[in-house]
Amino acid sequence: QVQLVESGGGLVQPGGSLRLSCVASRSIFKIVAMGWYRQAPGKQRELVATVTPGGSTNYADSVKGRFTISRDNAKNTMYLQMNSLKPEDTAVYYCNKSPSAGAGSWGQGTQVTVSS
Repeated sequence: QVQLVESGGGLVQPGGSLRLSCVASRSIFKIVAMGWYRQAPGKQRELVATVTPGGSTNYADSVKGRFTISRDNAKNTMYLQMNSLKPEDTAVYYCNKSPSAGAGSWGQGTQVTVSS
């Protein structure tokens, strides 16, 4: 089973930016659709963005135009560039296979806090 490790979270002011990284233990991004998810306190985990092996992307309406998902197959790394951050983006962010690919076990995630 592939291991996924998220990093890059932190505390940022509203309007700021962060880039999250997800490193996979083996090369899967070329063959599996992947996604970024988030879970805010007291809420269910939600899908934020997905990217297919072919490079097609999709975003939740709440982040469209602000977040960009990408991947570097050579580095076995997926990214989530987050711009114009809002307090409601505060959550623990996770990477995993997309729902259509069958998300597996969850890692520790990385905490993103947007606050002044």
